[in-house]
Amino acid sequence: MKSRPSAWMSMAVLSGLLAACAPGARPLPPLRPTPPAASAPTPEDLAQSRALFGDLHIHTSWSFDAFVFKTTSTPDDAYRFARGAPLQHPSGGTYQLDRPLDFVAVTDHSEFLGVMSGMRDPESPLSRTPVAAGALDPDPNVVAKVFLKIVRALRTRDLSVFAGAEDRVRAVPGETWDRIIESANRNNEPGKFTALIGYEWSASPNGQNLHRNVIFRGDKAPPPFSSIDSDRPEDLWKYLDRIRREGFPVLAIPHNSNLSDGAMFARVDSDGKPIDAAYAAARSRNEPIVEITQTKGTSETHPMLSPNDEFADHELIETYVGSDKPVTQFAGSYVRDALKTGLAMQDGEGFNPFRLGIIGSTDTHIGMSPILEDRYSGKVGVLDGTPAVRLDCTFCAGNMELRKFSASGLAVVWARENTRAAIFDALARRETYATTGPRMQVRVFAGYGMSGVRPGAEGWVLRGYRQGVPMGGALAPSKGRAPSFAVWAVKDVTGANLDRIQIIKVWSRGGVTGEKIYDVALSGDRRVDPRTGKAPAVGNTVNVAAATYTNTIGTGALTTTWTDPDFKPGDQAAYYVRVLEIPTPRWSTFDARTLGRPVPAGLPASIQERAFTSPIWYDGRAAS
Repeated sequence: MKSRPSAWMSMAVLSGLLAACAPGARPLPPLRPTPPAASAPTPEDLAQSRALFGDLHIHTSWSFDAFVFKTTSTPDDAYRFARGAPLQHPSGGTYQLDRPLDFVAVTDHSEFLGVMSGMRDPESPLSRTPVAAGALDPDPNVVAKVFLKIVRALRTRDLSVFAGAEDRVRAVPGETWDRIIESANRNNEPGKFTALIGYEWSASPNGQNLHRNVIFRGDKAPPPFSSIDSDRPEDLWKYLDRIRREGFPVLAIPHNSNLSDGAMFARVDSDGKPIDAAYAAARSRNEPIVEITQTKGTSETHPMLSPNDEFADHELIETYVGSDKPVTQFAGSYVRDALKTGLAMQDGEGFNPFRLGIIGSTDTHIGMSPILEDRYSGKVGVLDGTPAVRLDCTFCAGNMELRKFSASGLAVVWARENTRAAIFDALARRETYATTGPRMQVRVFAGYGMSGVRPGAEGWVLRGYRQGVPMGGALAPSKGRAPSFAVWAVKDVTGANLDRIQIIKVWSRGGVTGEKIYDVALSGDRRVDPRTGKAPAVGNTVNVAAATYTNTIGTGALTTTWTDPDFKPGDQAAYYVRVLEIPTPRWSTFDARTLGRPVPAGLPASIQERAFTSPIWYDGRAAS
């Protein structure tokens, strides 16, 4: 990727200043630094933590694309929906979660933030811009074309689509950011519901997805940095480093690496130069976690990268965002591959830019989290708001195949309390995991003295913290001993039974990387075949015509303590846990039942929902 000089000088910061100086504008609130984090929690503190479920990727009508998709919801609406209230869909009908979420972040695009809403006001110059009529047109085909025009304007920094209203385009984002902070603070209720302040930086140089969500710890935040300021991740990190020094704890979360065509986790920087230690440090400091699953597909791995992984084909999307252009570079696009690349760099150069914890979220563009297969709402408003539109794909979101979108996912943190500080700190230390929607609980510890840690037994969590490290942690060598893992998984109380627990190991040995999947706990009396290394399938109870299943297979909980049988003391390695449910109907199967037609060819009738934990790393350099 080549850098491009910006024609705008810090649009986000400048926008805020312009908004503050505009006639009749409200002054921006003073920015107060967030108090620093308390001292590191003790094992006794951490043992009191609980799993909190949330969505850190929500768009409302204040995002330019969501507005074009006819979304009318505001951040306040999104917070109310997350807390369990019903919300009207742009295509009609009302949706509601089966259970409230514990935390969310509204992450509207920093680019053109709030600008499109002004087109509804006939007195605003924005209503007379070349793109306004199309943006307000009820025809979804026109909507899709307008969306692509604005995306092109964003990528090229060509404001001709807003001709006659350039001043408002510069001023509105600052005004809107003020309102976003007010909404988050108004809806935040410590101990009961957490509303985190955030936004999305949406860089797509050459169409390659490099998007990040930016999340703040406190109740104040400086104006957003947008991809119009710069589409280089390195410049975003510099901005985040600066505001962090000024007292505003912040982190960034990459997402949809699957649509980056190899760019998200490349071995080179934005100028095409090999990554160095300074780059690795800046990336690790600013991006401790990655979003591994959401509506636009799962970014864990791909069958081309992991041919021996029988579950590698889960909910894949293989085209650019808003395009039918195929992704051809899978290396550099998926999280498991990134983990291996980081280990190889640690092995060779001594630094690792990809020590990534894991979360999921939705990327909804309608203010509601589409995580339930049986009441899937779509994610792009009128472009995928009904079963017929989704299955027929009469028109698509910028030529993306809507039928491949997913009802996914959730971010899960292990935190002592439901507050901004506790949730942010869990994200920063990578004690996090992702699910594709269900609320299964998963915990893992690794160490060298784990023999007395019996998952699920009384006091086992405290012993896990005292004798090992949790997900997101790292182990130093211990006299050549192999690490052991204590793993505990419990089904969603209203969901499907569990099929299995897997530990996925990736490593670098002398610069050569590898991966292996271990089935470490299976439901029923199944056993791994020693010849193939595979376990028998759990079975499938899905009634496709009725879109139902039964919990007559699988189990409600799985636990194990496992020691790596292939351990090599000098390896650089990472281990993460994947938990699979039994098969259940996919959202498209529910849609097909509603329409009284067969499931479309090429779509799976059932899927196995899953969870992915943050890895635990083993650094074998000292043992080599």
